Parts: sequence; C-alpha cells; structure tokens
Amino acid sequence: MKVLIAVKRVIDFNVKIRVKSDNSGIETANVKMSMNPFDEIAVEEAIRLKEAGTADELVAVSIGTAQSSETIRTALAMGADRGILVETDAELQPLAVAKLLKAIVDKENPGMVVVGKQAIDDDANQTGQMLAALLGWPQGTFASKLEPADGTATLVREVDDGLQTIQVKLPAVISTDLRLNEPRYASLPNIMKAKKKPIDTTTPDELGVDVTPRLETINVVEPPVREAGEIVADAAQLIDKLKNEAKVI
Repeated sequence: MKVLIAVKRVIDFNVKIRVKSDNSGIETANVKMSMNPFDEIAVEEAIRLKEAGTADELVAVSIGTAQSSETIRTALAMGADRGILVETDAELQPLAVAKLLKAIVDKENPGMVVVGKQAIDDDANQTGQMLAALLGWPQGTFASKLEPADGTATLVREVDDGLQTIQVKLPAVISTDLRLNEPRYASLPNIMKAKKKPIDTTTPDELGVDVTPRLETINVVEPPVREAGEIVADAAQLIDKLKNEAKVI
C-alpha cells in the first residue's frame, strides 16, 4: 500500500511569534522554520506502517515556496521514500491545499493519506476533512491509535468526552493527534541519504487548481497583555470580587 503524507513548513514551535509593524500578518523574515509538529507525527506513523509491512511506499507532499523542499527533505531523512513539492508563492488556504492534495492523490492513487490534524500557524483543522470530502473517502480524524488490516483501518479518536473507536474502509484520510506516537529524530546517515532521494516539483497551474484566496486578512494584532492575578483573603472576598468586579456571577 502506498501512503501519502502531507507536510507543512511553519514557524518553529519554539519561536516567539511577532506581528508585522503594519499589522498585515506574522513576521516570517529571518525566522526559524520547521515541519509542523502534527505532520511529524503523521510521517512517523507512516514509517511505522512501512516497518510493520503494511505500507510499501511513503510519499511526502508539501505545498508552498521553494523552501518547502527542506521540509520534504526532513520527511525523507525520517524515512519517507520520495517527495513531491507543489511550488507556489501564493497565500494558501485550507480549501486550496485540499484541492491540490486531491490532484496529487488522483495521480498517485495511494491507499491512505495521513495528515496532521492541524497546522500550528493557522490552527484551521480543515484540510484533512476537506480532502476527504473532495475525494469521497472515509475519514478518521484526531487519531491517537491506528491499526490497518484487511482493507480497513481501526482508529481510536480523542473526542470531548473520552475516546471513540471507529473502523473505516480504505482508502481513507487519517489525521493525527498528539498522542499517536513520538516522532523519531533523523540520524546523520539518513540525512545524507535523503539528499539523494527524488523530489518531483509541480505547480498549481500544472495540476489545474485555482489557489486564489477566498478569505482576506484585514488585521493581525497581538493578544492583550494578561493582567496580574490577585490573592484574596477568603472565599467571601473571592465571591464579592467575582460578583461586583468581574461580574461573572
């Protein structure tokens, strides 16, 4: 079974986010970038499927600027077999990404698509669901456990009130949650080997997909500074402040 993994280049999770001076967006110049953490989990899970003999080829796909090839190289160093870069400088929104991934799926015919449940830059949590809808495939979202077998996949999903176990028919779109696995570090020999693995490059025009943004960002501002807390003497004073100052009771 061929497994397709979507990986996104985002600002590293350790970096403090800064808003541009004109409030038009987030500052990305001279900022450390890395693979979206949820996508790292997706890559790791695909590698484990291959190690278990369930998958025989892993294809990492990234959509974005030419620098996104670095993210693909990271996936290749972890264990993916080859990469596909859809190169574009356009602002990409979830529907456009889903349409591009559908075009790739139509060409590659994978038995499973594994994506991170969300990207840490926009927190949209939409691409996997949109892709499944466009393909007409079953979807298993927020997976914390994945067990494919005999043309199906059994998933444990994290939901608001606990854990839910479902079974979907393959091919399917799977989105990964934090507790699915612990991604491995790429070893130096594998990093060197990854430089020789192939990355095919295409564009939205070649795939026949219009990526024109449907939403416009009007203004981006930092969250308000959190006020300091206050220590109260007893429960009576707490209730008084909640009632008369905070006015929440």
